[in-house]
Amino acid sequence: MVGRFERNKDLLQTAVESTATHVGRIATIITGAVVEITREIGDLVADGVEMREAAKKAEIDEGDLPEIDSPVDPEDHPGREFWAKREKN
Repeated sequence: MVGRFERNKDLLQTAVESTATHVGRIATIITGAVVEITREIGDLVADGVEMREAAKKAEIDEGDLPEIDSPVDPEDHPGREFWAKREKN
């Protein structure tokens, strides 16, 4: 015959095992959701960057803005004097 202590121990053990299993499943669900949410946010930001770049390119094509990637003449660079002074010291 099983005593009261052993029944309570078995009940507690079963409850802890069940709880751990359910918590693990819930954690897996949450982890999957976080991964999906992160991916969607990343896609949203990428779409925004692409739209911004396309808008800038359209403005450049229309002649409203100067070319962004145009090379800068080193002689005209505003920091040239600063670095020239540093090289002398």
